[in-house]
This record gives sequence, C-alpha cells and structure tokens, in this order.
Amino acid sequence: MKYLHTMVRVKDLDQSVDFFSNTLGMIETRRKEYEQGRFTLVFFATAEGEPEIELTYNWDQQEDYSVGRNFGHLAYSVENIYDYCQMLIDKGVTILRPPRDGRMAFIRTPDQISIELLQEGESLPVLEPWASMENKGTW
Repeated sequence: MKYLHTMVRVKDLDQSVDFFSNTLGMIETRRKEYEQGRFTLVFFATAEGEPEIELTYNWDQQEDYSVGRNFGHLAYSVENIYDYCQMLIDKGVTILRPPRDGRMAFIRTPDQISIELLQEGESLPVLEPWASMENKGTW
C-alpha cells in the first residue's frame, strides 16, 4: 500500500489555493475541473512526488461545512484492488463502495474515517462479483 493524499472540502477555492501555495509554500501539482459533477479538485504537495492534499471545491455549495464534514478521506494505492478488497473482506471489513470499475473502493476505519483505495496504474478489467456489488452505507 502507498499513501496518496488526504481530501478536504473548501468553501472558497481562491482563498484556499492562496493559503496552501503562498502562505504554506506548497506546490500545486495538478488541477481538474468536472463540469458534469460541478466540482474542482486541486492537489498540493510539499515537493513533486510527495503525498498530496486534495482540495475539493463543490461549485454549488451554499452552506458552510460543519466541523469534520470538510474532511473527506485518506487515499492509498494498492497493487490489485480486487485482491486487496478480498483480503479486507476476509478480515471482516465491509467494503462500502466496491471496486465495480476496477479502480476505486471505499472503506471506513472503526472510528468512521473514510479510506479510498485506488488501483495502482490503469483500472483492472471489470469483474464479477465486484461489478454487481451494491454500495453499503456512506463513505
């Protein structure tokens, strides 16, 4: 497993970008805008190749996030998403968002901290039983 990033939701993207870049001196490593989902992701790191913080800006968010709601998840890459999720299931972990796409899954810690698991490299081919698994709860 390799640590990738931590996600936090932000209310004012420009203010947050200014803080992470100009105040903290972090480097913006990438930015993606998702018109259909109406959100922007901006990633920062202390240096190229280092773990990142992902700022998520939801374009239509009107209310302030409550304490804890602005924190999203921890993210780790794994060599084989299917094998890793099966190992977790075998250890009694509930897969909240199964890797139906061969790319991404979500679980929670006993303290309800959300963890995103991402396939290293390209997505694996879509396989059963994963493709048919339903989401459980929230992540």
